[in-house]
Amino acid sequence: MDSAELLEEYTPGDFFFATHARTVLGSGSRQAFTDTDVVSLSDEVFAALAEAPESLAVGVLPFDTTATPGHLVLPRRVRVAGATVSAGRKPVAAPVSVRAVPEPVRHAEAVARAVKILRERGMRKVVLARALDVGFASPVPAQAILNNLVTDKAGGYTFAAGLPSGRSLIGATPELLLSRFGGHVVSYPHAGSAPRSADPVSDRENAATLAASRKDRTEHAVLAEAVVETLRPFCRRLDVPAEPSLVSTPTMWHLGTKISGELVDRDVTALRLAAALHPTPAICGSPTDSARQLVGELEPFDRGYYAGTVGWMDARGDGEWAVSIRCAEVDTRSLRLYAGGGIVPASDPKAELDETSAKFQTLLRAMGLEL
Repeated sequence: MDSAELLEEYTPGDFFFATHARTVLGSGSRQAFTDTDVVSLSDEVFAALAEAPESLAVGVLPFDTTATPGHLVLPRRVRVAGATVSAGRKPVAAPVSVRAVPEPVRHAEAVARAVKILRERGMRKVVLARALDVGFASPVPAQAILNNLVTDKAGGYTFAAGLPSGRSLIGATPELLLSRFGGHVVSYPHAGSAPRSADPVSDRENAATLAASRKDRTEHAVLAEAVVETLRPFCRRLDVPAEPSLVSTPTMWHLGTKISGELVDRDVTALRLAAALHPTPAICGSPTDSARQLVGELEPFDRGYYAGTVGWMDARGDGEWAVSIRCAEVDTRSLRLYAGGGIVPASDPKAELDETSAKFQTLLRAMGLEL
């Protein structure tokens, strides 16, 4: 079975994870694991895989692992193919309602408050998100949206995962939290963003401006430093580029730093490493605990599994975990899209609002919408 067939066979509740190298489809559940202690969850899942070495563990960790449980499943059936392709775009019916949460002006006000609080509390960064609630007259065409994300090449990691609530998380993220294959580990954190432009000259200017931006380079440095310091105790060697590189998706430019290393102990699994890294400053802020508290003060919703991590692990401890951004939580006749941005003391509220609007385009384009 090829990857296009796996994409076609996806149904809500399944696990789907596609990269440039492989496509994973997990269906059904023969064993599920739910726990707010992510280290215990990692150990429990790895032990279960030892009893079912032909299977994979797949699932999600939430944004706030202290309040919302991680959810991992050993599917009844796992199929793996090469890089995903689709047969072309599929139509998605127009929604009957779209509501911003909070209203755009309120998000800009929250950013202004965050800038003031960062300065008062001596914090380096906080990430603030907003949402769009989109309603449909008939069941959400989740498979069509997922298909269109693949067709659009919307991100390096296109995913769908069932949640404990019965809803699904669907998206296409550019950001790799952690991969582990044998003793080799890679993390590719992204922070600092600018919108793409249909005009090639403007697009190149946007990229160059991002690469030279002191605000964005400072935001990115906070993230890269945190990832390096977290991985250092696990690795005998780390390779860290001196400068971030420009990374593009169809809708955004980002600054990214590809960090790679060799493990000291090969018994440390991909999920255990992902749990150690999460949440990074890319989706929370710095210092972590203070930033997570500030997110709770300023955002008018519970993030749930947005800005968490989604991925898979096998019985060897190998696996891939991506940061669950550019995504939507899908219910029967509605979905909630999320988009966020890193706020530092030099942030401008209007620019931060515009950044979230640009990031919404990943999912909106997959639904054939322009908002």
